[in-house]
Amino acid sequence: MRTVLAVDGGNSKTDVALVGEDGSVLATGRGAAFEPQSAGVGTAVDAIGEAVRLLGPDLTPPFADHVAAYVAGADLPVEEETIRDEILARDYGRDVVVGNDTFALLRAGASGPAGVAVVCGAGVNAVGVSPTGEVARYPALGRLTGDWGGGMGLGEEALWHAVRAEDGRGPATALERAVAEHFGTRTVEEVALGIHFGELSPLGLHGLVPVLMAVAADGDAVARSIVARMAEEVTVLAVVALRRLNLLDTPMEVVLGGGVLTARDPLLSGLIERRFAEQAPQAKLIVVDVPPIVGAALLGLDALGATEEAKTRLRAHFHAMA
Repeated sequence: MRTVLAVDGGNSKTDVALVGEDGSVLATGRGAAFEPQSAGVGTAVDAIGEAVRLLGPDLTPPFADHVAAYVAGADLPVEEETIRDEILARDYGRDVVVGNDTFALLRAGASGPAGVAVVCGAGVNAVGVSPTGEVARYPALGRLTGDWGGGMGLGEEALWHAVRAEDGRGPATALERAVAEHFGTRTVEEVALGIHFGELSPLGLHGLVPVLMAVAADGDAVARSIVARMAEEVTVLAVVALRRLNLLDTPMEVVLGGGVLTARDPLLSGLIERRFAEQAPQAKLIVVDVPPIVGAALLGLDALGATEEAKTRLRAHFHAMA
């Protein structure tokens, strides 16, 4: 029986799953972060090998017939190709496909390979795939390429407005007190200075997302404006992808994933639904309910030409684990 090594490489961990062609999950494991842009491609690919070896000390390359690696840091086709070449050089699998992790999100949530996926986790990104295989994607390099939002973006925005409310440059907002209380400081300025001097990690700003959502739910105008902007960004990412693929007037699944969206905040979710109803009424919104590794494994099974029964068996395994 042929096998797939599915890889979901993220900024905090690397998940792997060894899957049989019949959809049986033979083993799963988790390794270190996959960070090719900061740690280097070689170190990132090492994380895959280390995660696989944790499944069993006797496992040696090639680990599978097909490697389906859908990873963060593969934001451009040239980056996907560089990572693929490195995996091939390690002989992790006889055949290798590397893609951005948004492709795995799409496959995990949609009923088939086609559709649009929008991820709103630490950052934001989106991808669209037409029924005939055309792809619409974004560079997703942050503000350099026009991106805004995600957990880090929302946290930065909450801090920005809180600082300006405190020193008088901006309108009053309950975020001022909420941000200081979240970090345990007397003032918001102390939070900013703590980050500046390295006493507080800037990654801690991601933790402001639930604070922002709570303040917005209480009716704070500034907080609600930030949440509304996030809803608009999620919508425009999907709508533009659909328009590029000439699918805006065609019934299509739009998969929403990443921690900010899977939290299903009532205000954010409601605003997103309203905007899609106005701008892309044919879209069917789906909030993903399985981990991205499922999408990577399904794409691997697609590559092997596996049966629908096999794909159903795979999904059932991960639903049972949820």
